[in-house]
Amino acid sequence: MIWEELHGGMEFIFSHLIFINFILAVIIIFFQRREPQSVWTWLLLLYFLPIIGFVFYLFLGTDMHKKKMFRIKEIEDNLNEAIRKQEYWLQNKRWGNKSTEIEEYSDLVMYNLGASGAMLTDDNDITFFTDGVRKFDALIADMEQAEQYIHVQYYIIKNDVLFRRIKDVLVKKAAAGVEVRILYDGMGGRSVKKSCWKDLNRQGIKTSEFFPALLRRLHLRINYRNHRKIVVIDGKVGYVGGFNIGKEYIGMDDRFGYWRDTHLRITGSAVASLGLRFALDWNYASKENLFLTDKYMRHEAAESGQHCEVQIVSSGPDSRRCNIRDNYLRMIGKAKKCIYIQTPYFIPDEAILSALMIAVHSGIEVNVMIPCKPDHPFVYWATYSYIGDLVMEGAKCYTYNNGFLHAKGMVVDDKVLCYGTANMDIRSFALNFEVNAVIYNEEMARKMREIFEEDLKVSKQITKNVYMGRSLLIRFKEQVCRLLSPLL
Repeated sequence: MIWEELHGGMEFIFSHLIFINFILAVIIIFFQRREPQSVWTWLLLLYFLPIIGFVFYLFLGTDMHKKKMFRIKEIEDNLNEAIRKQEYWLQNKRWGNKSTEIEEYSDLVMYNLGASGAMLTDDNDITFFTDGVRKFDALIADMEQAEQYIHVQYYIIKNDVLFRRIKDVLVKKAAAGVEVRILYDGMGGRSVKKSCWKDLNRQGIKTSEFFPALLRRLHLRINYRNHRKIVVIDGKVGYVGGFNIGKEYIGMDDRFGYWRDTHLRITGSAVASLGLRFALDWNYASKENLFLTDKYMRHEAAESGQHCEVQIVSSGPDSRRCNIRDNYLRMIGKAKKCIYIQTPYFIPDEAILSALMIAVHSGIEVNVMIPCKPDHPFVYWATYSYIGDLVMEGAKCYTYNNGFLHAKGMVVDDKVLCYGTANMDIRSFALNFEVNAVIYNEEMARKMREIFEEDLKVSKQITKNVYMGRSLLIRFKEQVCRLLSPLL
């Protein structure tokens, strides 16, 4: 009976496909505010590949009433942004004795404050992790020291050897009276069975799913995923960066080999900003208001006295602006000597690509590093196409050949860096929920640039001759994937 109904439904769709495509075209043109390039891409796809185009639109195109979906979340975000702005101005009426980096990038600081309510904090200690084993060893060690609460948020969680190790610690801490919360994305955490989450709930751990599937484990929405990776422990320690929870992130997957990523461990006042970001996402997903409890918004000063100045900047489909994209754009525009970019996906919008080309022709050294292998083939070949544009303009571009490069961020002039969860692509700029740390500190910027230069030892440069010598098959893949890039 079910199969007969399904067969009848499919027959109806195929018999009315032209009419359905026409309705979709009307919706795309008149009822959704999109860039012209994206509109034409969808219309061409629906016209030339009606069946495939229809399926693609179901998964990638509809906005599912985005404004209605995130209206409550946006109100909550705006309320807290207003509070943070007021606190900032009460505490900092003048720049005072701020660093030279802050003076030079004061316009970027003010933009982040005004656009996303990102408070500037100046008492932070930061440690970089580029290896998954070391990062998770440090994270688990910090979790074991927790006394009040542990808040965990990851885009991807897989129930494998790494998560089991983390679960053991979280269950032990929950039994000892520590409050534990785990927030996971509905698509990124789909491989974990519901029974696993229920088992954790029975052991005192609260869990919540961001943007769950409408039909059990069938996800019709690829857009609007929560791509953030945040951990906050007792308001003392915060983690943010590119590593998810899965064995591939600690180099235990033969497909990828060594996993090269970047994650930040932060102590100091910026931890409160990460805690606020987690609370906003948790409140939206679980309907539990963490703002009713003061301890979740507290923080402790860094012990080392490193005094790194940091803003935690977030963006997503609930934001009116592409905040992280705008940070990248402003940093490129202010560069005087050099730019270093690492990203697994390089599908920039026109503004970012033009800014990088202008930088190259202005005598600024532009360095971009991408992986040597794809985890998503369509995205990779679109990436290679845009990298080719930069190579032909004179930028220095490289493929990381020691496994898979998943690091996400930018360093400019050994003065400022922006690293976190956002890729250098349109999806991260506008369609996913992301969070980055903007750090105004010469020592930290120089250290990240030195990490980039160390990666060059296991990388290969894509010269003009190399790029021009690519095969016809690669050229074909590039052109097809670039045409689809507004949808990727």
